[in-house]
Amino acid sequence: MAEQEGTLSTPDNHEDTAHCEHISRMLARISDKWTLLVVRVLGQGPRRFNALRREVGEISQKVLASTLRDLEENGFVTRTVTPVTPPQVEYELTDLGRELFKPVQGIADWVVANSTRIEAARAAYAKRRARE
Repeated sequence: MAEQEGTLSTPDNHEDTAHCEHISRMLARISDKWTLLVVRVLGQGPRRFNALRREVGEISQKVLASTLRDLEENGFVTRTVTPVTPPQVEYELTDLGRELFKPVQGIADWVVANSTRIEAARAAYAKRRARE
């Protein structure tokens, strides 16, 4: 059988497999809807929890807290507690988070720029499905 272009000739390339697995794990962590929206908002500057929740939209307190913990664990967000009564907590992108913000903002810009085309494709698809 002929080798396909771009296919590795050694099926047991463990380094490439490890890279793919690492990429897959990281994409699973950063590509969910809430992570992208939180990073996009924090890309505009630091936010306190409730301000962030309002700007992100229909996110529950539990999901936002979990998303922020995951982002902090992976080095994308810092959490700063100001010792006042009640304590104030502010979230901010780290240098790594600001690097992630660039492609996230690119995706958001692409969605906005192409929303009309996407809606037209959805309408055409629905019309085709209705005729079947």
